[in-house]
Amino acid sequence: MDKPAGMTSHDVVAAVRRIVRTRQVGHFGTLDPFATGVLPISVGKATRFAQFYLKSRKAYQGTIRFGFSTDTYDATGSPTSEPVHPSLHSEALERVFQQFTGRLAQVPPRFSAKHVGGVRAYELARQKKPVSLPPVNVEIYALELLGIEGDLVNFAVECSGGTYVRSLAHDIGQRLGCPSHLASLRRTAVAEFREDRSITLERLEELVRQNRLEDCLVPLEALLPECPELVVRGREEQSVRNGRRFQLAQATRPVRGMRSEGRSPVISLLKVLNADRRLIAVARHVSGTVYHPDLVLA
Repeated sequence: MDKPAGMTSHDVVAAVRRIVRTRQVGHFGTLDPFATGVLPISVGKATRFAQFYLKSRKAYQGTIRFGFSTDTYDATGSPTSEPVHPSLHSEALERVFQQFTGRLAQVPPRFSAKHVGGVRAYELARQKKPVSLPPVNVEIYALELLGIEGDLVNFAVECSGGTYVRSLAHDIGQRLGCPSHLASLRRTAVAEFREDRSITLERLEELVRQNRLEDCLVPLEALLPECPELVVRGREEQSVRNGRRFQLAQATRPVRGMRSEGRSPVISLLKVLNADRRLIAVARHVSGTVYHPDLVLA
């Protein structure tokens, strides 16, 4: 889905439930209410695949406003600093952007869904209670300066799941010595789900009215496209369907350009298909050449 601004991810799920008339609807990756863009929605059996997308790579385009910070680290919050007139230069920004590329420890915003003593951090923040959140390890794969317009800086970022772009915008201002916050944000990709394939809620309603829901559904077999496939038949298929462990002849693949003793990392997940190439399970590596069907589709 192409989530509009002003809706929570749960709001979108509720709307899809109403439109497609089923309760079994979920999503792969929360998107803040003020943000727009790609929100993968799962329907039916696909809701069970959310576990495989929790740490998926994500891509965004956004705008940082320099001159003052906010308590939410975005444009929906209240100012927490006196306004200043920034003087922004691409060379300095690119140097700071480089410092925020790679693996880093990031402190989540006070206004976040993180739990503090069993309570959501944003609930404590709204009550003006102290919130202390430990840093989490995230990775920024790419951070690109797209342009400067007065006190606004446009950027694109690709990052690991769990990254708060709001914190990134706030921290960049701190490093640059000028308070800042995230003015706008649009998510352009979540794993294999891309902006050019996303549709609006209005378009979904139109397709359902025309009995063309299938036009916008992604087949289960297309999920986890980088995951190796294993085709099973007969007795092997039944064994997988019963959730029994199995052995794979080779759990690692030779590294290209190396001799046979060179091996790439162990294949952690396998998509298991039947003879008709229908997905019947996703198996996880246990040890050696042993795999266990973690997710079995009836």
